[in-house]
Amino acid sequence: MVPVVAFLLVLFVYPVGQLLWLSFVDSAGELSLTHYARLFSTSTYVRVLGVTFEIAAWTTVISVVAGYPLAYLIATTRPGVRGVLILFVLVPFWTSFLVRTFAWLVLLGRNGAINNWMTSLGLTDGPLPLIYNRAGVLIGMVHALMPVAVLTMVAVMRTIDPAFSGAAGTLGARGSQAFWRIYLPLSMPGVAAGALLVFVLSLGFFITPALLGSGREILIAQVIIEQIEQMLNWGFGGAVSVLFLAATLAVLYLYEKVFGRPVALHAASSPASVAQRNGAFERLVSRVGHGLVIALSGVSGQIGRMLEHIRPISAARRQLPLSRLVLWFVGMVTLVFLAAPSLFVIPVSFSEAAYIQWPPIGFTLENYRLVLADSAYVGAMLRSLVVGLGSAALAMAIGVPAAFGLVRRDLPGKRAILAMALAPMILPHIVIAIALFFLYAKLGLVGTVLGLILGHACISVPFVIVTLMAVLSTYDERLDYAAWSLGANRWQALRRITLPIILPGIIAAFLFAFVISLDELSISLFISGGTRPTLPKQLWVDSMLRVSPVVTAVATVVLVFVTTVILIAEFTRRWAERRSKVQFPEAA
Repeated sequence: MVPVVAFLLVLFVYPVGQLLWLSFVDSAGELSLTHYARLFSTSTYVRVLGVTFEIAAWTTVISVVAGYPLAYLIATTRPGVRGVLILFVLVPFWTSFLVRTFAWLVLLGRNGAINNWMTSLGLTDGPLPLIYNRAGVLIGMVHALMPVAVLTMVAVMRTIDPAFSGAAGTLGARGSQAFWRIYLPLSMPGVAAGALLVFVLSLGFFITPALLGSGREILIAQVIIEQIEQMLNWGFGGAVSVLFLAATLAVLYLYEKVFGRPVALHAASSPASVAQRNGAFERLVSRVGHGLVIALSGVSGQIGRMLEHIRPISAARRQLPLSRLVLWFVGMVTLVFLAAPSLFVIPVSFSEAAYIQWPPIGFTLENYRLVLADSAYVGAMLRSLVVGLGSAALAMAIGVPAAFGLVRRDLPGKRAILAMALAPMILPHIVIAIALFFLYAKLGLVGTVLGLILGHACISVPFVIVTLMAVLSTYDERLDYAAWSLGANRWQALRRITLPIILPGIIAAFLFAFVISLDELSISLFISGGTRPTLPKQLWVDSMLRVSPVVTAVATVVLVFVTTVILIAEFTRRWAERRSKVQFPEAA
């Protein structure tokens, strides 16, 4: 545990604490509340914070409500189909935020695909304002974060025993009633965890609002960037960050009070059960939720009886219920929403037009030639690969031992260590980026590859720990004991038994860390400097100056590369699972 604790103390706890401290001192270094007096002297910043939470709340509600049917479909279908559906969810999830935002620029623009289709079908007389407003921001953010909600809910739904719903049916419950009364309450911890992750990630968003929003959709992260990057006002930027953190921590505290378990433990352990609610507020929330479920169950039961009375259910329809067909239809629509937009970037990258429009004009490889001839883009691509591989390797080196220690050892201060290890995943990345920039400026690490690797590893470590803890929690340690009893030492048991069995989880953890680094913009925006940008920062700078098909060519290259990595990793994971089942059938 020493490496991960030391790493996070130096590169996370100390820099963030130092940034927050700057908000309490004036230019002379004396204790002062001047920055907070300015912060609350006008309603502007409080209003921006309100807009941030409002957009994050709507993004969370839409992502969870629209993603639940898809998560339910994935969790309840047969394993072979489940793997394919999860792969279609993972591809947009691991595709760059910038690529997905460019896709919506192609789709929602005045000359975009959606407006052209609606006009050609006679549904509208002219282009609709689908972009540079609140609707465009919500569409882009929901598209970016819905996979997080779906994957989190699927992880919990997979732990629900189907026999529970079957038992409800034997006691006279209809399928809809069994869902509302049994399945939905058991899946609520996953819904809550997914909603929390989407909400917290939404709070730190600035890419989508900057590209798809207007001046009325400025989020708090954009204000912090402006104060630090453009005005160099560290103290006031720290004060805005403190306001942001205080509001975020209030939401996390409310979450813990309602759902009865710490956020860190909810993220790292299987949330199949919720702690007993003892407070009056918790009991009130529980009763309101229970009453709502009962009401929905009764309504769905009445509708089912009415439909059965009007048209009796035949044997064929019992084999394939209408509700299942509706579920498949809704799930496929959601998958198209997640996976299809990124594909629109590809044909635009071959367009001969000087700006992004749909349909693309002609066919040319000039945009790709310009990218390959641009030393800035080539250097940014190579730099992103080096930083991604380096940060993923570092995150694995300190995260894998930490996961073993947290799962297999009863350590003093284990909850505190786990909370600190997962904090970079919960804290908005923009705050971490600014804190690291302030530290790196003193150490001379700004604009260095080493600084980027350390910063990206700080963000990636929590994902490595969570992934490996989930894998190790299901590992049967008796296999290690058996190896020891047959004469193997601890290193031999680890190398010959443990690592081959958990290899799929190790591959997944490394892939998580690598793709997160490849897509990280917040830290790269501040740490990479002006002469050595990563690919996300180079894309960001160009998208702010000019949105041309050249940018879509770069986005296409990123999309193809990430998709290839995902497919290779998926085939490797399946190969490792098959190999593990052959070598260790009992463990499988």
